[in-house]
Amino acid sequence: MSKAKVLLAEDDLSLSFVIKDGLQDAGFEVIHCADGEAAWQKFQKASFDICLLDINMPVRDGFSLAKKIRQQSDVIPVIFLTAKSLEEDKIKGFQTGADDYITKPFSMQELIMRMDVFLRRTKKLKSDAVEEYRLGTLRFSYDELKIYSDTVITSLTQREADLLKFFVTHLNKILKREELLLNVWGKDDYFLGRSMDVFITKLRKYLKPDPNIALETIHGVGFRLQIN
Repeated sequence: MSKAKVLLAEDDLSLSFVIKDGLQDAGFEVIHCADGEAAWQKFQKASFDICLLDINMPVRDGFSLAKKIRQQSDVIPVIFLTAKSLEEDKIKGFQTGADDYITKPFSMQELIMRMDVFLRRTKKLKSDAVEEYRLGTLRFSYDELKIYSDTVITSLTQREADLLKFFVTHLNKILKREELLLNVWGKDDYFLGRSMDVFITKLRKYLKPDPNIALETIHGVGFRLQIN
């Protein structure tokens, strides 16, 4: 595994020691901060490959920190480390731009596997391959995580780009909810289904510059991306 640089924001010092030690053993470089504001200051001064953020932290919480990070970068993966199991908190995490969450307690193996998924994707973004799609009058650059229209450039998160790519490569086809969840999120459960609805709403907004593009809800089945 390449030596990726990790920003770890976690106020539980015992847990952060375990995480940092485990990630360093796996070949990662880890910078730990005990509160959200310290993590934000570090983020602005150094280049990171991935961010692991606790939600409940002093000075600045994880939600606020994720929003600040997203204002600076649409590409860097953000994973929440959370003790919260409430559905509303997890949905709020995705709305702030997080790519994934992992609920405490978790195994280091599970955390590293999830991190590796996003690190491989960002590595692909840095390759020379260009992956672009035409959507009516819009241009969708998967590599750049952007949608271009004549007047607007819209930045996407990695998860939004993954979801849109799946729709684009299955244009005009009805896609079942479970099919989308398994192919984009890797699993099918109720909470992720609710989260996906948030992403669908965002994609509809991003595609508005071309009125001939419709991301339709097929009630009781799933969704279809159609160009009229």
